[in-house]
Amino acid sequence: MTVDYLVMAVYLIGIIGVGWWGKRRAASKSDFLVAGRRLGPLMYTGTMAAVVLGGASTIGGVRLGYTYGVSGATMVGAIGLGLLALSAFFSARIARLRVYTVAEMLSLRYGDAASVISGVVMWVYTLMLAVTSTIAYASVFDVLFDVPRWVAVVVGGTIVVGYSALGGMWSITLTDMVQFVVKSIGVLVLLLPIAVVKAGGFGAMADRLPQGYFSPTSIGGQTIFTFVLIYTFGMLIGQDIWQRVFTARSDKVASWGGTVAGVYCLAYALAGAFIGMATKTLYPNLADADQAFATIVKHALPTGVRGLVLAAALSAMMSTASGALIASATVANNDIWARLRRRATPGDQDEIASNRLAIAVLGAVAMGIACVLGDVLSALTVAYNLLVGGLLVPILGGLLWRRGNLPGALTAMIAGGTTVITLMVTDGLLANEPIYYGLLASLLAYVAVSLATRPTDETLLEAWRRRLAGEPAPAAAATSPELSAA
Repeated sequence: MTVDYLVMAVYLIGIIGVGWWGKRRAASKSDFLVAGRRLGPLMYTGTMAAVVLGGASTIGGVRLGYTYGVSGATMVGAIGLGLLALSAFFSARIARLRVYTVAEMLSLRYGDAASVISGVVMWVYTLMLAVTSTIAYASVFDVLFDVPRWVAVVVGGTIVVGYSALGGMWSITLTDMVQFVVKSIGVLVLLLPIAVVKAGGFGAMADRLPQGYFSPTSIGGQTIFTFVLIYTFGMLIGQDIWQRVFTARSDKVASWGGTVAGVYCLAYALAGAFIGMATKTLYPNLADADQAFATIVKHALPTGVRGLVLAAALSAMMSTASGALIASATVANNDIWARLRRRATPGDQDEIASNRLAIAVLGAVAMGIACVLGDVLSALTVAYNLLVGGLLVPILGGLLWRRGNLPGALTAMIAGGTTVITLMVTDGLLANEPIYYGLLASLLAYVAVSLATRPTDETLLEAWRRRLAGEPAPAAAATSPELSAA
């Protein structure tokens, strides 16, 4: 394993170096938070694919393939479908808004009050996403280097917080590109074909695997439906995803680059499922399906290649962690803390410093929570249930339905969020019912209250229409207090 450790050490040192180099590009708030809104197709595609495919997509995708066969690809496939839908229908309009957070979008559409509740919900979601990613890569450090859990969390977390705070989105984008390449080579080019060949090819796998492993629906229709609700729709509204959309230099880059990243996710989903199926063929009696990825890497790959594939797994986890961390810091600093300070927007340099501080503080909080929290799946489910149940209807309603208004949006957030939390307490964190009934309550509240109350002021709607179209807003609307948050 000495050579494997050396490969991983070189990779981690290289990531830190790339992050430090990115610091030179972060000269303004726009540079720090959204990479100056000037990423081209290649970098945009790489960073988008890197942020959506984390530890759950890599290790979890292999686990689902080991347990259910090819239908185990549906979880990561749902992420890819969400990215395709975002790119096809919404990313161009989102990019033209030229904001920094989802809450700012809601403020533009409904008025300033809409951003308060949404900012808190989005902050909880992004922080929990950072926590789950921290737990994931810390588990790899723990197993590889045989160190206590808290040491693994601190070591991995310090690296992620370090390069994220140095150059913000520029450092994260540059490290994401490295991670995207390493992940593609490690998982798609090396691990997938080697695992399938070791298992004797698809013919041998079909003969030796349990019946139904090549069925696309063996995981169950209800499970697939839940994956779509949580992950496909989650891709449409998450701050970590939108913040990547904001980095595109044009709406065309956002649309086409995101489409390519979505197709890549679908390929990655199938790769994970096939790797899991190959592992099931070779090692059918693992005590824990979570060990499938580590088992196939340990026993099937030669020295050196093993280290590269493990670095690929770390790449997946760290790119998601850094994306969630800067998203959480952006929401906390721009949507929550700025309101508590009750002051005008400061200069770019002050904004960079305050966002760096937010990343450092929230990184420490995420590491602290990760040290005491062990159930990654539950934490991730809670995060996505709150996000989708509380914010999906107001966000998509604002983009698609002109009659939706502020009272309807606020009621939908409260009704959906409350329903989700209540049912998670009564039915269990992993139950399907919370997201089903949460979305239904949110939709009914949004439509009913919007129709029962006065429509949104026409001046606000016109300013919103112009913003979506990329047109300059009228002078009166541009100075409206309701739009001042933008």
